[in-house]
Amino acid sequence: MLKRYLEERILSDLQDKMVFISGPRQVGKTTLSKQIGNEFFPAKFQYLNWDNRQDRKNIIGGLLPGGNDLLIFDEIHKYRNWKNYLKGEYDKYKDKFKILVTGSARLDIYKKGEDSLLGRYHSYRLHPLSLNELSKQEISFKPFSELIFAEDSVKNKGLFSNLLKFGGFPEIFLKQNEKELRRWHNERADRLVKEDIRDTQNVRDISSLQVLLELLPQKVGSLFSLNSLREDLGVTHKTISRWVDIFERFYYHFRVYPFQSKLIKSLRKEPKLYLWDWSEVNDEDAKFENMVASHLLKFCHFLFDAEGYKAQLYYLRDRAQREVDFLVAVDDKPWFCLEAKNSFRGIPSSLIHFSKALKIPFAYEVVKEDGVDLIKSNIRIISASKFLSALV
Repeated sequence: MLKRYLEERILSDLQDKMVFISGPRQVGKTTLSKQIGNEFFPAKFQYLNWDNRQDRKNIIGGLLPGGNDLLIFDEIHKYRNWKNYLKGEYDKYKDKFKILVTGSARLDIYKKGEDSLLGRYHSYRLHPLSLNELSKQEISFKPFSELIFAEDSVKNKGLFSNLLKFGGFPEIFLKQNEKELRRWHNERADRLVKEDIRDTQNVRDISSLQVLLELLPQKVGSLFSLNSLREDLGVTHKTISRWVDIFERFYYHFRVYPFQSKLIKSLRKEPKLYLWDWSEVNDEDAKFENMVASHLLKFCHFLFDAEGYKAQLYYLRDRAQREVDFLVAVDDKPWFCLEAKNSFRGIPSSLIHFSKALKIPFAYEVVKEDGVDLIKSNIRIISASKFLSALV
């Protein structure tokens, strides 16, 4: 069993509050929660799944199993009154047992306006496997300090290659079978639309939603326009906007927005889109960029959820059409920027321009090829298998 990167943080937070774990379907939320139960609350935890008829009946009836130190509620966000329910149970029983809540959608999107859970929980977003998580290397980082990289070992090169091909979702990564990968893509997409979204969202045109799901991987890495999708599907702007928001809430994709600063003539334009499962992307250049984006987002979410830093992932683009793929900022202050490339063929002028104009402490050109680690014009050119080792 893989030990996930959030396990110790979750266990620590359970000592004084509820813990919410959200993330995409099949990313390992249930496995992680049960591992915590088995390892730290042996024979004294209970797993309750809203999709199970008997568990659902007991939850609605206010019946909880006795003799447990930990209760795990899975998919309870599908319960219309879930926030009030958890608030009541926590206030009543917080001295008797711990509460761990998991869900395959953002746990803050349902029933806004109900009694607040503020002060009663900590929230984590569980991401797919990353290079550092698999290599189990100790990391040390502090905002605005230089990242610390591990040696570019044969092991890391192999992990990078397999992650790029199979993605970071545990089940399919561990199998590393191309046929199973294709089947997994089909089944995951089908369940997302026909089970998760249909169960909780009022969407009548399921077939068009499935068509949209087929189109989104083609948009990875480029400026994301709702108007072009609206024309492709023949629906209103309001409808396509809602559908895209729904997929984002269910962790199918995420959007990266341009960084705004008075120091550059920024464009207030469309975001760029990436998938949580980069293995669905067919174009190899876009897949590599998506994998880097996913690692950076995981890093930012960890800094926010576990460390309390207001970290955010952006990209850079100005009116002169200069662009840099990614910028990581803390409290809206640039920390480091990077450009993702297949191979090193010189430093992009836009990377030099933005790093100087915004006075960004560190700038990188992250390349797919192995064995690269150079410094030129204050830009570090580094292999992805080495660079990603510095992230979570």
